[in-house]
Amino acid sequence: MNQTTKHRSPHWRLAKPSDISTIHRIADGVHAGLPERAEVLAEKVELFPEGCMLFDDDGIGVGYGISHPWMLDSIPDLDSFLRKLPSCPNCLYVHDVVVLPSAQGHHAAGAYLKLISEIARRNEIDHLALVSVYNTDRFWASHGFRTVSDEKLHSKLGSYGETAKYMVCELKRQGE
Repeated sequence: MNQTTKHRSPHWRLAKPSDISTIHRIADGVHAGLPERAEVLAEKVELFPEGCMLFDDDGIGVGYGISHPWMLDSIPDLDSFLRKLPSCPNCLYVHDVVVLPSAQGHHAAGAYLKLISEIARRNEIDHLALVSVYNTDRFWASHGFRTVSDEKLHSKLGSYGETAKYMVCELKRQGE
């Protein structure tokens, strides 16, 4: 009997603690100049599992997205523990979204943003925020993010590299 296994197209699924090594390997490969310890990434998954996902291609992690509730105009320190999430967050902070070149072409980042936008709405959060690195601000702008220029954010942005920009996206409420 000839059994064929049906290949499922790449998709987002919730990250599990066992995915941390894959996430860390991908992060180290893509963000060599912005390293973070696996324990720091694991803490984010533990604090807000519903915002942390793996882009899965037939059982192989080919990307990840990490987000968590936070405060607007506040940038978490790179490679630092959050310890706890704010009690009254006003944004969902997109810590990182990476899709390996081998898995690009599936509009994965846009799909991840759609998923976390729904999570934000369920949590009554009206904004997404992120730090754009490696000149990706045009990409993020195409998904509704705008650059916020604020002198008090300048020193924090420096640790994210020369091209870093703080960006915010206001989410539309259902029915708008």
